[in-house]
Amino acid sequence: MDFLQWINNTDLGAFLSTVVVSMAPVLELRFGIPWGVAHGLSHFAAFVAAVIGNMIPLPFIVVYIRRIFKWMRRHLPQLDRVVDKLEAKAHLKGRKVTKYRYLGLMIFVAIPLPGTGGWTGALVAAFLDMSLRKSLPAIFAGVLIAGFLITGITFGFTSFF
Repeated sequence: MDFLQWINNTDLGAFLSTVVVSMAPVLELRFGIPWGVAHGLSHFAAFVAAVIGNMIPLPFIVVYIRRIFKWMRRHLPQLDRVVDKLEAKAHLKGRKVTKYRYLGLMIFVAIPLPGTGGWTGALVAAFLDMSLRKSLPAIFAGVLIAGFLITGITFGFTSFF
């Protein structure tokens, strides 16, 4: 059995591929949950896999992203524009979070629209110097809420067809 057959024909393969897809920026669980359901997982299993995958990179982003950007500026100056865009995005989104701090961060992450989500929430937390100990539960709560919303939409869509 080759790798693609394993992903498509086994529950473990579908679960792990959903975890990996949900780790990707932009895609996150907003794509991961429909991906898992399309690969044969139950809505609950797809939700669990997507939340796990979405959460794996977030503590590392909060703790290390500023150091990574600094290293990139020093060693990869051709990526300065990319780093500038990401920093600008974090600061712009951070304005919305600043007033309500951790509650604002949770609500921001929970909104299942492009430009919001765990990755952007972690960037915002890093650039607002929010502590990992306090920001991670807020981000996790937002990821759970977004996961419930996307699971509901996916369930409604699959039920319709």
